[in-house]
Amino acid sequence: MIYLDNAATSWPKPEIVYQTMDKFLRESGGNPGRGGHSLALAAEKVVEETRLLVARLINAPAKDRVVFTFNCTDSLNLALKGLLSPGDHVITSQIGHNSLVRPLRKLEERGVEVTRLAPQTNSWVVSIKDLKEALTKRTKLVVVTHASNVNGIVQPIEEYGEIVRRHGCIFMVDAAQTAGTFPIDVQAGNIDLIAFSGHKGLFGPPGTGVLYLSERVELDTLREGGTGSHSESEEQPAELPKKYESGTLNTVGIAGLGAGLGYIFEHGIERVRLHEQALVTRLLGGLSRITGITIYKPKNVLNQVPIVSFNLKGWQPAEVGAVLDQSFDIKVRAGLHCAAAAHKTFGTYPHGTVRIGLSYLNTPDDIEAAIDALGKIAKSPIEMPQGSLEPTRSKSKKH
Repeated sequence: MIYLDNAATSWPKPEIVYQTMDKFLRESGGNPGRGGHSLALAAEKVVEETRLLVARLINAPAKDRVVFTFNCTDSLNLALKGLLSPGDHVITSQIGHNSLVRPLRKLEERGVEVTRLAPQTNSWVVSIKDLKEALTKRTKLVVVTHASNVNGIVQPIEEYGEIVRRHGCIFMVDAAQTAGTFPIDVQAGNIDLIAFSGHKGLFGPPGTGVLYLSERVELDTLREGGTGSHSESEEQPAELPKKYESGTLNTVGIAGLGAGLGYIFEHGIERVRLHEQALVTRLLGGLSRITGITIYKPKNVLNQVPIVSFNLKGWQPAEVGAVLDQSFDIKVRAGLHCAAAAHKTFGTYPHGTVRIGLSYLNTPDDIEAAIDALGKIAKSPIEMPQGSLEPTRSKSKKH
């Protein structure tokens, strides 16, 4: 089997992730902050060590401003709904994932004004000029997707951050596709809020997410409850990170996330990025030689995380994905990728694209196998039924 759906969730994980999670449940499986016994203290130690690694990854000035959530969607909801009120103005782009699009749509129904900027058609990057023109006196937040989960194109967040900070607004980044694969510095980038999941480029398990808050930001809580601190009070604790971490954390998941982060630091994020760029370059070169393939990509692979989207003439994306899975045992994502707004912008709506999401753990052999399989699919005979606008695959030949 060849797994190429790492933009959805990374698999496999580094062996140390599996080992760490197993060991944690056997030896440190207490409830962090809930008691002074050895298992509770051991769990607390693992959680705080992982929090420190996250802070190091994004150059956060203090680890206590790193909040653990259940996923990137949870982080985005906490940030958006904890910050915005009716009458506030928000600027975003048209390439967001539904985890950003849908909360903003809900807030719009409650009286928040949302401006959605289209990227430039030649680069798919939101221009600095358009951002400046969209800023008003009522603008409270600018929130951007660091890299599209459809085609991997990276937005210049450092340039955006400088403009937003100068205007006195809050700057937020959805880094679901870049954390662990692209260098991020919240201080140099003037980033006030950043959200990402732990189960993609960070090699952690599902059910782990992160939200970082700068000192310029204070959010209302979405949930209140037990935090293991100030148990005598009926009020939610005010200090971070406890204020936003009500209830028992996914401690075994956080332990696995810590192991994934340790793996990245051991290998070096630059080494990870160079390997992934080499895989993308190899993939793009092979796909470009296949007749009938349209690739949706930037001009420069350096401006792309390891995501490649394409379509094959005469085939629906779902058909290509199904054949790759069933005939070649290659796992990809086909369709709209929970990002219909981005597909409408890129001109691939309503059927979407075939998406290959690469990982540091993929190999050149994986890429060659995918190129070979797609080449065979492209050469497969197609029959056009009379009166039909859609082709069908010939039943006389197996892939």
